[in-house]
Amino acid sequence: MKTYTKQKLTFVQFLEQCPEEGLYELVDGEIVEVRATRNHDDVANFILFAYNDEIRRFNLNYVVNNTAVFKTITADGTEQGRKPDVSVINKDVWRSNRSAYSALEQPIQLAIEVTSTNWEDDYIDKLDEYQRLGITEYWIVDYLAIGSREDLGNPKVPTVFVFLLDAEGKYQRTQLRGSERIVSQTFPELTLTAEQILTA
Repeated sequence: MKTYTKQKLTFVQFLEQCPEEGLYELVDGEIVEVRATRNHDDVANFILFAYNDEIRRFNLNYVVNNTAVFKTITADGTEQGRKPDVSVINKDVWRSNRSAYSALEQPIQLAIEVTSTNWEDDYIDKLDEYQRLGITEYWIVDYLAIGSREDLGNPKVPTVFVFLLDAEGKYQRTQLRGSERIVSQTFPELTLTAEQILTA
């Protein structure tokens, strides 16, 4: 009996073969469509619009969007193509090649993942990949409280996790709930509470 193994795609092959319609990530060498519920989109868009307001208010040198894809590397060296629900990117990096498609190979400033059925990707895989890439700030917005009890407690409570890189390049985690104000290194004047984000 013959066994056929499908060749895993590289990041460049992913960019070449990725369908033009829809949103996709490269996960373990395969193109995976990223789909979201309306509730998920509402939470992500609430954050995106809040960031846009901060960028305009303080004339910050960032671009925020929900379509950027960038290359990460797993611990075993596998190339991944990740598309956060919200990305904050240095405007000079984003505009360095404006005719290019949205794929990047350098770290962005801030990535946000709003949890869904593949929540383990956000808490484990993406956390590791984003830290390895050097993304300064990473948020996990678990509005459904579907992560593990180890992270969310028992009973599980909707939570916003903010991870910031320390001097050694390791993420330090802060968890925020209810009326606790979000503390963002990228947007220090942001006045949102965890509840405002989780119930958007």
